[in-house]
Amino acid sequence: MTPNPISRRSFYPLLITVLGGAVVAVAGIPAAIYLLMKPRNSGGTDLVEIADINQLQQGKPEEIVYFRTRIDAWRRVKEKTTTWVVKTDASNVVAFVPQCTHLGCIYHWEAAGKNFICPCHASVFAIDGTVMEGPAPRPLDRYVTKVERGKVLVGPEMIRRT
Repeated sequence: MTPNPISRRSFYPLLITVLGGAVVAVAGIPAAIYLLMKPRNSGGTDLVEIADINQLQQGKPEEIVYFRTRIDAWRRVKEKTTTWVVKTDASNVVAFVPQCTHLGCIYHWEAAGKNFICPCHASVFAIDGTVMEGPAPRPLDRYVTKVERGKVLVGPEMIRRT
């Protein structure tokens, strides 16, 4: 038994099919990797050092401006952001997200009234973030915080309070 040689008539369609499959694989594999795989976070920890806990006054909110690195798909973006930090006791702090829970307006600390006030729609929040007045449907959201070796660390994740 001898193998049947491939004729010219059957060789060209086979060649076109193989080359077409190779082109699809060359274009499709990187596209599938881009769409299906999550990029690696090579930045190490997501927590950012924003303050020294000994420099904060207990019970007095302070607005702290800091820089964090945000990963947007495969692009790393260094962005300036802010948080309101309240030192609750000697070793604990709370970091509030700077947007009102009503419509996302920026609020501020009113020292005279000892509360956070959103000037856009008159929402008022206590020092612990609870709603005192206004249309805000829930307390202020918080960032994940950690105190390590006297430094206040803030993460990008928000804790949505209900």
